[in-house]
Amino acid sequence: MGRQVRIYDATLRDGTQAEGVSFSLLDKLEITQELDKLGLDYIEGGNPASNPKDMEFFEKIKKISLKKVKVSAFSMTRRRDRRVEEDPNIRALIKAETEVVTLVGKSWILHVEKALRTNKEENLRMIEDSINFLKKRGKEVIFDAEHFFDGYKDNSQYALKTLEVAQTAGADCLVLCDTNGGSMSFEIEKIIKEVQKEINSPLGMHAHNDAGVGVANSIIAARLGIGHIQGTMNGYGERCGNADLCSIIPNLVLKLGIDCVCKENLESLTRISHFVSELANLSPDGHQSYVGKSAFAHKGGMHVSAISRDKRTYEHIDPELVGNKRRVLVSELAGRSNVLYKLKEKELGLEEDTLLSKKIIARVKELENQGYEFEGAEGSFELLVKKAKGRYKKLFDLEGFRVTVEKRDDGRLISEATVKLKLKGKIVHTVAEGNGPVNALDKALRKALKQEYPELSQMHLADYKVRILDARAGTRAKTRVLIESSDKEDRWGTVGVSPNIIEASWEALIDSIEYKLLK
Repeated sequence: MGRQVRIYDATLRDGTQAEGVSFSLLDKLEITQELDKLGLDYIEGGNPASNPKDMEFFEKIKKISLKKVKVSAFSMTRRRDRRVEEDPNIRALIKAETEVVTLVGKSWILHVEKALRTNKEENLRMIEDSINFLKKRGKEVIFDAEHFFDGYKDNSQYALKTLEVAQTAGADCLVLCDTNGGSMSFEIEKIIKEVQKEINSPLGMHAHNDAGVGVANSIIAARLGIGHIQGTMNGYGERCGNADLCSIIPNLVLKLGIDCVCKENLESLTRISHFVSELANLSPDGHQSYVGKSAFAHKGGMHVSAISRDKRTYEHIDPELVGNKRRVLVSELAGRSNVLYKLKEKELGLEEDTLLSKKIIARVKELENQGYEFEGAEGSFELLVKKAKGRYKKLFDLEGFRVTVEKRDDGRLISEATVKLKLKGKIVHTVAEGNGPVNALDKALRKALKQEYPELSQMHLADYKVRILDARAGTRAKTRVLIESSDKEDRWGTVGVSPNIIEASWEALIDSIEYKLLK
């Protein structure tokens, strides 16, 4: 590898400023340990002066053994017209007892005068006093020059002066922040080159994504020799988010040959990205570069035909390098290559049976024309193939089902399902209540099958999605239901389509259970 870049993660502080993102104390401790395993250099734990949870985090994290990462406490420079030793924010930084502290200070005159309501000279003293005070107490000090690029474009001399003051006071790294996220990449490049002529201290980059170029600006900074890059996992952050470390890190390692995490650790990137999403209670972005579910998904028949011969034709890296995997989708755009790839992947045979593969393709396209979708329903697709091949074994026959929803006097809404099946020559009749009609159906169906198929107790419904296919039809519209199920070893999707949501759900439920039992 070539030169090194240190990665500074701000997910636990800057990331939580994103709308809808919040982490508990336990979440923050778990994320810190996972990012340490990834091999990051710094984690910004929070602002100890802002809330009790962040201060408690710093108390707890001291008791946890971390391999590499340094935890930083974040705050602002002292307040105007106040002695630094009396400032509550600075005192909270000392109380946090971290080896590293990150101080944010203003570098744009607009913010000095409008946000801080002070003058340019006092702002410089605030920066100097705060860094001096913390350096004398043995801290590694990272200075975040907030709004630096906007400040530089407004008044380059003053923006540079804030860096010079921080440098003289002993800051270990001066971070250039595009806080509003609106600077273009050509501006970033030009300004960094000019700053490098004037400043000798190590420089860092902190980019936001309001103009959609946060990752690009971070990569440009690294190429120009900036040795400290800040960002957040999955790009979480205020407004449009921060620069996404899940894109920055593999770009640096795989594209630029820059050492920031080792390649072995890089293989855990997708897992950790999804882990952070899970704790944030947000669905992972399927189209996120490198770690998204669709990042290496292939749908067009021509594409699948090409990657079957050489993966490089439509993949810029091997997905396994970042812990992701290749996916071939089956849809109305599918060609024979898609079906053959899936047959081989699932070890279903028939790869060379041209007639049967054409039959399967025709059936897929016919069903998708009716509203079915097999991209997220590989369980249903596998059942379709088994039926075409004659390997499908019907496990039971439906005699009938009924679902009722009743509003009780006490305000409760009760759903009850009755299912009647013919199972191995016997009639099985069951009733179950559930949290909604689909849940009641699921319970009644499992109840009917559990004696013959006890392995169903290992299976769980992981996700349930409903899509109205033609909203203009109003309540008469067709409904597509996608169900995702899982057991200890596998996860699979199934699909059902009908103008009646209960029938569509039933189809998807039946497929999910048959897939499990026929595995």
